[in-house]
Amino acid sequence: MERQSFDCLFLLLLLLSPAHSQSESVGPDEARKLRDEVSEMFYHAFGGYVRHAFPLDELRPLTCSGEDSLGGYALTLIDSLDTLALLGDRERFTASIEWIADNLYFGINKTVSVFETTIRVLGGLLSAHLVASDYATGMRVPSYDGKLLKLSEDLALRLLPAFDTPTGIPFGSVNLLRGVDENESKITSTAGGGTLTLEFGVLSRLTGNPVFEQVTKNAVRGIWARRSRLNLVGAHINVFTGEWTQKDAGIGTSIDSFYEYLLKAYLLFGDEEYLFMFQQAYTSAMQYLYNDPWYVEVNMDSAAMVWPLFNSLQAFWPGLQVLAGDVDPAIRTHTAFFSVWKKYGFTPEGFNLATLNVQYGQKSYPLRPELIESTYWLYKATRDPRYLDVGRDIVASLQYGARCPCGYCHISDVESHKQEDRMESFFLAETVKYLWLLFDLAAGPDNLVENGSYKYIFNTEGHLFPATPQISLVQEHCSYFGAFCKSGRRHGSIASVSIDPQENNATKYHVNWNPSRFQNFQSGSTAQQSLSMSGLIKCPGLTHVQKFGISYMTATNNTHEDESSNQEQVASVVHRPSLVNILIPNVRQTPTDTEDDKSHPMLAQTNREDDPHLNEEHE
Repeated sequence: MERQSFDCLFLLLLLLSPAHSQSESVGPDEARKLRDEVSEMFYHAFGGYVRHAFPLDELRPLTCSGEDSLGGYALTLIDSLDTLALLGDRERFTASIEWIADNLYFGINKTVSVFETTIRVLGGLLSAHLVASDYATGMRVPSYDGKLLKLSEDLALRLLPAFDTPTGIPFGSVNLLRGVDENESKITSTAGGGTLTLEFGVLSRLTGNPVFEQVTKNAVRGIWARRSRLNLVGAHINVFTGEWTQKDAGIGTSIDSFYEYLLKAYLLFGDEEYLFMFQQAYTSAMQYLYNDPWYVEVNMDSAAMVWPLFNSLQAFWPGLQVLAGDVDPAIRTHTAFFSVWKKYGFTPEGFNLATLNVQYGQKSYPLRPELIESTYWLYKATRDPRYLDVGRDIVASLQYGARCPCGYCHISDVESHKQEDRMESFFLAETVKYLWLLFDLAAGPDNLVENGSYKYIFNTEGHLFPATPQISLVQEHCSYFGAFCKSGRRHGSIASVSIDPQENNATKYHVNWNPSRFQNFQSGSTAQQSLSMSGLIKCPGLTHVQKFGISYMTATNNTHEDESSNQEQVASVVHRPSLVNILIPNVRQTPTDTEDDKSHPMLAQTNREDDPHLNEEHE
């Protein structure tokens, strides 16, 4: 499809969308009211979860009941921890941490998603640990003894068997007690295998155990080494053979956060290998996937369009572009994406750009945060009040379309606004968090993200990782010819972990170092192998490809080899990204409680009659 036709399509979408509100733009006073309204939205949903679903994983907000959806370990509570800290709710934050420290246990016979468990549970525990243990956050818990970090390490060790594959790319699921199931699928998504570096990297730097960071970096290398000659990656890959089982390349479903973590791993850890990969990946995405202002899916080998579709997960992209310093296309794309929201009141999972209709079978809106996330980042970068107006419209849609007796409901059909009895944990971890941050920023920020001592990187579940020296300055990097840098860490090693199926609370993990396993996967690379050395090493003047050895691997049967080999080498045009100045709110006073809520530790110190956050709508 020609770019001109996409421009016409964009204009047509704007004409079809409902007229923009004639009300005045949001000012500081209204921003404060909207911030407080979003806070009430959080407490309505969080209170509903604690009363009716806790300690199950998730709330069923229509029937005021609960369900286990991921692993059966109070998922929504874990996912809500740093939102409570962000809101300055010391009482509930402390009570939640204490309950988790006393009751959470991962030695269960459950098969879980490696990706979802990492971003939600491991990310939530690590973020809460970093907030609760540091005076600089303003939310330090005096009684906290580091138990969440120990739980994080225990969980990560149970996930490690998933990485025991010939490519280094992990299985999609793992049993927390027995390792990888015998019949586990060998097919995983690019996002599932390449969106683990932040959480595992932070854990390595907090515990001093490098294995967590190494296995996730090897997974990213395993994916990137198998990119096409156009520097595009597909959606699904076989973790044993490295063959792509779905070659559709895009920025949305099954791939989205792979791009996100390349940039964020560089921003948090300062590792230029991730920056190098991001520069090449981003340049190719903008060359082959971008049809201003939309993004399409193409064949990763030929760049032939296969799917003119906007899917809701693409909406994170403008926010990522802000972090990369590429704001102009982010503005145009965000406007296009928001026109879909205006048309329906929500963004459907899929919107067909050829028919200008909701894609069949993709009519739902499961309370996703991605458009809100990008709105926050664009307002942060531009201070343009139009993004506050966007936020106001989104709040109105959620309040009038998704609010239900005990929380907020999925919308099963954006055309009819039919509600579904489901509220995923990311509504509390991300959706309301980014809305609150947006309006608090406009009202005069009073939170630890904007005003605190650190810059923060958000993981793909919205959890806060501070760029502390312990995390970001663990090792120095060679950044220019002739530099000297220290190196005292082991490289190229992976731990194989066996878990005793008869384990008890005193589980013993048998970690066997095997340096020969999972080497860099490269074809004809001139890179030198990393050596275990200490002291000062003269850093040679190598190119990025020579230094990191990340060349693409030729496919066994590459039907597009001739045409793709003639493609021009893409030059890197991405500027060295700088971290937008992000930092959590000062403690706000919370109301007192009544006796009937004292049985719920996370609802302690709350008065239902006086506190608008916990108005019951269900008898």
